[in-house]
Amino acid sequence: MYPHHREREQPIFSARAHVFQIDPATKRNWIPASKHAVTVSFFYDANRNVYRIISVGGTKVRKMAIINCTVTPSMTFTKTSQKFGQWADSRANTVYGLGFATEQQLHQFSEKFKEVKDAARLAREKSQDKELANTALSIAAPQSPPVMCVNGPEDKLFRSQSADITLSSEKERIKKMLSEGSICEMNLEAELFTLQDSNTKLVAALHEANANVEQWKKQLAAYQEETDRLREQVAELEAHGGHGPSDMLKDELTQSLEELEALLKAKDEEIHILQNKKAEYHEMEHDRDEAIHRLRETEMRNVELERRIQNTEQNLSNSLEERDRMDSEIQRAIEILDIKIFDLNDLRQSLVKLIDK
Repeated sequence: MYPHHREREQPIFSARAHVFQIDPATKRNWIPASKHAVTVSFFYDANRNVYRIISVGGTKVRKMAIINCTVTPSMTFTKTSQKFGQWADSRANTVYGLGFATEQQLHQFSEKFKEVKDAARLAREKSQDKELANTALSIAAPQSPPVMCVNGPEDKLFRSQSADITLSSEKERIKKMLSEGSICEMNLEAELFTLQDSNTKLVAALHEANANVEQWKKQLAAYQEETDRLREQVAELEAHGGHGPSDMLKDELTQSLEELEALLKAKDEEIHILQNKKAEYHEMEHDRDEAIHRLRETEMRNVELERRIQNTEQNLSNSLEERDRMDSEIQRAIEILDIKIFDLNDLRQSLVKLIDK
């Protein structure tokens, strides 16, 4: 049977972290590459036999790669604090930094970095050994003699090559569709992680805002009572004229009243901002539901593509078996034809001898 496999990038580990890049001007300061925590994943590229670190960020409309780094055996991940680590990418001429929420997450990422680096070293060694072996074989191998065939085998050869080209092109087309579905799924997962992170922050902000609103309402009530009391005092002062406190005290009370009114206005604006944030939170929930729905649709499409590629591989296996069977039949026909030709030659020689006699 033909082996079932997928020649596409496979994620092997993912973590959430804040991404930074070193300032190219100073080579000292860190520049944030993401506004919030994003998903940082290790991927294995089976086609190229390499390991990569990839992180996708940006807006919902436009996605961009924050990290696209090929892991090499010379790279080293260094822990600079309890929750921060960094490594240098000579190809991109930069240094990446990752800030994690916990020390355990940093430790897990560091251990996985070591494993991937060792795997990249082994992959490079195997690739080098394979190249050396191929070079040696190409130098030592003698030139193959030309293949002699009669009528039928030439037609069979052209038909086999045409069938191989057709089956290979169909298989490559389905693999391309499956790869595109995988990339779409990865983008949707990154978008979902971004929405979940924003949702968590908005929920925390709303809880804090709801707790503060009650406190602000009590403060506003107290300020309003104080404002009414001060207004009454000012009215009494104006009514008594010169018999009340001095003009300086009156000015102080007026200034206190103005400050309280300004404070009331500022609190009203804060309440209005919190109400707008609540509306944004509901909109984010709607976007998250849409992202989950699109992710499920993509997963269903991937399942269908996997089923199709399995069917194609089965058809290819059946075609190969049919071609082998035809090769065997053609070979038997050639052998029978050779025997008949040999018999005809013997018969011809016998007739020639009889004629000579």
